[in-house]
Amino acid sequence: MLAEERRQAVVDLVRTRGAARLADLAEALGVSEMTVRRDVAELAARGLLDRVHGGAMAPRAASTDEPGFAAKSALHVEAKTAIAREAARLVAPGTSVAVSAGTTTHLAAGLLREVPGLTVVTNSLPVADLLSAADRQVLLVGGRRTPSRALVGPLAVRALEAVNVDVLLLGAHGLDPRRGLSTPTLEEAETDRALARAARRVVVLADSSRWRVAGLATALPLEDVDVLVTDAGLPPDARDEVAERVGRLVVAGESS
Repeated sequence: MLAEERRQAVVDLVRTRGAARLADLAEALGVSEMTVRRDVAELAARGLLDRVHGGAMAPRAASTDEPGFAAKSALHVEAKTAIAREAARLVAPGTSVAVSAGTTTHLAAGLLREVPGLTVVTNSLPVADLLSAADRQVLLVGGRRTPSRALVGPLAVRALEAVNVDVLLLGAHGLDPRRGLSTPTLEEAETDRALARAARRVVVLADSSRWRVAGLATALPLEDVDVLVTDAGLPPDARDEVAERVGRLVVAGESS
């Protein structure tokens, strides 16, 4: 195999898996780790993948990238569904719950239709539509509409300052040990902070593809998260980093 063919194979493997260790790449291609290490360095210099300790990741999206709701709904469906199921179990009947915008929180909201006596506060137009149709009491905040059909900005923040809820189900654009939970815009980060201030308990729903992703603006440090619900795709070292910072880590499909 020529060097350029091998490097293309490295790119294909990393992008298919999302991330890969040097040892796994070397085994798959039948070459030494040193050869793969040099390939990864070259490919990272070209912007075709990102180097991480001991391996490589598919290139990160721009910090301001914000796909539409429909586009995000088609991604990582199995993981998001499992996360939504675990998160919905944390909402007790007869309580008040805030649900942020996001595709995973939207899946959780669908399960909340089966929980009696809820009062719901949300900045998500799809969540409001879903729960209003289920005859739930829903307070939809105002604000500017984003591509993901969230309402954000000063109007949303002011509305949230007037409410207190038992639990918040909060989605995340990015999740990073240093940068915390992040969003593509400053307004969305400000609105997420207002949602968190309104809640006695903050439950974050984030699939493993969000790990090491950093949006433009930090919404919350991980230390402000009471429960993080993710999927089994989160690597062991990442789980250790998260568990040191959040109140409780729940991995969907595994005993917690």
